Formats: sequence, structure tokens, C-alpha cells
Amino acid sequence: MPEACIIGLGKSGVAAARLLKQEGWEVEISDTNTSPTLLKQQQELAAEKITVNLGHSPNLDTNHLPELIVVSPGVPWDIPILAKARSLGIETIGEMELAWRHLQNIPWVGITGTNGKTTTTALTAAIFQAAGFNAPACGNIGYAACEVALTQMGIEGDEENTIQNPKSKIQNRLDWIIGELSSYQIESSVTLSPRIGIWTTFTPDHLARHKTLENYYNIKAKLLNNSQLKIFNGDDAYLSKIGLNQQWQDAYWTTVKGKNFLIGEKGFYIEDGWVIEKLNSTSAPKQIVEVSALRMVGEHNQQNLLMSVAAARLANIDIEAISHAIREFPGVPHRLEHICTWEGIDFINDSKATNYDAAEVGLASVKSPAILIAGGEAKPGDDTGWLATIQTKAAAVLLIGNAAPAFAQRLQELGYHNYEIVETMANAVSKSAALAKQHQASVVLLSPACASFDQYPNFEVRGDDFRQLCLKITI
Repeated sequence: MPEACIIGLGKSGVAAARLLKQEGWEVEISDTNTSPTLLKQQQELAAEKITVNLGHSPNLDTNHLPELIVVSPGVPWDIPILAKARSLGIETIGEMELAWRHLQNIPWVGITGTNGKTTTTALTAAIFQAAGFNAPACGNIGYAACEVALTQMGIEGDEENTIQNPKSKIQNRLDWIIGELSSYQIESSVTLSPRIGIWTTFTPDHLARHKTLENYYNIKAKLLNNSQLKIFNGDDAYLSKIGLNQQWQDAYWTTVKGKNFLIGEKGFYIEDGWVIEKLNSTSAPKQIVEVSALRMVGEHNQQNLLMSVAAARLANIDIEAISHAIREFPGVPHRLEHICTWEGIDFINDSKATNYDAAEVGLASVKSPAILIAGGEAKPGDDTGWLATIQTKAAAVLLIGNAAPAFAQRLQELGYHNYEIVETMANAVSKSAALAKQHQASVVLLSPACASFDQYPNFEVRGDDFRQLCLKITI
């Protein structure tokens, strides 16, 4: 029986282990962490004959070595244990690559970008599903990719042989896979080649892991290079510069600024309130859907709309299905999510804004003046645009988490003094309502510009905490 080692006991790691186990592999999961939650998972997986070793890395100093190592997305690709594995000739891949090897007979839409990829993925999946396709969102959103692969085992030729996961809604043959792919997932994927690739935005992020902007760019570019059809956000400053330099000549570009700003001779743009398609240099422009059909605010969401519509049209989805899906699309949790309105004040959850660029977009998208809640675990990046937006749109800023002192100093340096370090989300929400009344602000916005790991397991838990605290105000 072949042996495989999974590094990382997260959703992706567990899905990879179950997939390999179903294929007949002897599977062991290693995770350097330990906690009551992980211990409970260890017990559950033991019942499935999957060994879980907590508190240490795999032992590669023996003669008994695994044939395959699968890495969860959160595990850095260049840690010593993986370098050693590769030097020993052990095949080392990411969880996404493992899923792709099982699902490559199904067309994929692969979506990446620094910001905007979650909304674009969710909207794209909604459109494909409205057209009648069985097209789940997976990867960095929704299901783990290997979880999707597991549901499809045995389905070819006999749907009654499908391996049923009682917790999964995917029980039938898939038509498309809509994958949100982080740089971590692309980095560890060797052969992943989507039918359609989308690149939403590109700004400095994850540099603590990828070291240089060039490395980060090259990882993202790999996905698009491997995609049959390519879609780029032409309004992104970095991507548009590359496009104008005649790179990606076979791509479909998008712009919210009208036909005259379209890079190349084919793409999708907004004009007179409509999304317009131009599929080649000789085709006539065609109206697809009114921009007002999308309920989400902000120019960035119009950019997301264009890329989702482009993917749908390149998949030959009809205009009626596209229009219906867009009108019904509710938005994405934790991304400018309206929580409640209390005494005329809207409380909005933008917990997914984990870097300066995303937080700048979030603040720019809401009514002013706003009360801003920011802070957490700071990331490297350029905060200039974000701070400028605070000066023009925020009546007051409440600072939480580890980044609070540094953010306070940056605001002080700019001559912005209406801030307060409140440390916790509970303190921030309780103070925000009074501040909103004091400054006649119509919005309280959580848009942290930071990761969550100083106080929360992830941005979703942070956003859920904000939601619960806000809803208590209305009781």
C-alpha cells in the first residue's frame, strides 16, 4: 500500500487525506500545532484509519519514507522539511494540485488576485449555477478542492457509485469548477490549467512569505499562463501597465471607464450604464446587463462584475441567466456586508479587508462621514492611499489589536487626531454608536487593513464577532 503524508490539519489537509485514503493510500497527517479542537479531529480521523501526529513535523530521517507529501495552503512552500523532501526525491505537491489531478476532465474557472477574488468567485459561481450548471465554488472559498474531488470518485459511468459525503451538497456530476486560488495554492500546483483564468488585482501582499514582489507576481502569472482563456482587470494599475506593454496579447481585458480605455481589441467594458462585450476586433459591441442590476456598491464591484460576466460569456452562458443571477446576488459575507441599521446608522462588516488596498476600497465605498474600526495583525505594504482616504472620509477611527499603537502613530504623523486605541472589538462597537451620533455619521465600518491572527483564528470569526456585537445594539 503506497504511503502519503499530509502536512497541515486544516480543512484542505483533511480533505486531501480522505481523498487519498479512498484511493487506497496509507495516510498520515502531521501538524506542528496542538489544541483541543485538533485533538478532537485526531480522534475522528483515527476512526477512519487516518493517523494524525500533532505537535511535530514528519520524520524524514528514516529509511521508511512516504512516496507523496501533500501540503495544505497555509504551509510555506520553502520550509526546510519540504526542501529536504524534494532533495530525497519525494513528490511534493499542494492540496490544490492533488484535487486538479482528479478533476482535470472538468473545465475550471481559476480566479486569483490580491483583492476582489472572493467576490468575483462567488458571483461567477452564482451566474454559472443560474445557467443550470453544477458549478461549485471551491479552493480559497467554499469547499476544499479535494472535498469536491472526493464527491466525484466513482461517478464516471455510473452515478450510483458516487461516494456520498452526507455533509456535502455536491452529489452529482460536475459541469464546471469555480476555483478561488490564492498565491499559496498556485505556488504548490504543478499542472493546474484552468479553461478560463481571471486575474482581479495585483498589489503587494504576502511578502513575508513570497519575499519579493517579483516572486509574488510570477506565482500569480503562472495560473494565467496555464489558462486557455485569460481575463484581466484593466483598471488595475499594475496589470494595465503590463497590458499596455503588449504582454498578454491574447487576453480579454475589462474596464469600467468605457471603450476608449479598453486594452487591446477585445474585452468587456462599461458604457452608458451597461456591461458591453466585444469578443474580437471585428465584432459589434453587445449589451449584456445593466450595471444597476448589481446590488453591491463601489467601483471595485463593477470591476468584479465585468470579470464574472466575461467568464460567463466565454463559457457561452446566455444573457438572461447572467442578468437573473446578478439581480439576485446578495454579496459576500465579510466584504462590505450590511449587518444592521440602528437609529439611522448602518453597521457594515468588511472584515475581509486584510490589507491596506482592500481597506482603502472599503472605506471609499461607503457614505461619509464614517466611523472606522481598524487594526489587527499588521501586514507589510503601502498605507499611503488608505491613510488619505481616512482623512477625507472617516470622522473618527477606533483602533484594535496589535497594530493599534503603530496605526495611531501614523495617524498622528499626518495630523489626524480623532482616533482612539480601544484594544478589543467589543470596546470598538460599543463606542462606535455614540461616536456616530456625535459626528452625525451614517456608517460604522469594520475594515481592519490587517490580518486577524492576533485576536481571532481568521477574518471570518472576526467578522462574526462584529456582527454579533452589532446585533446586540439593536435588541
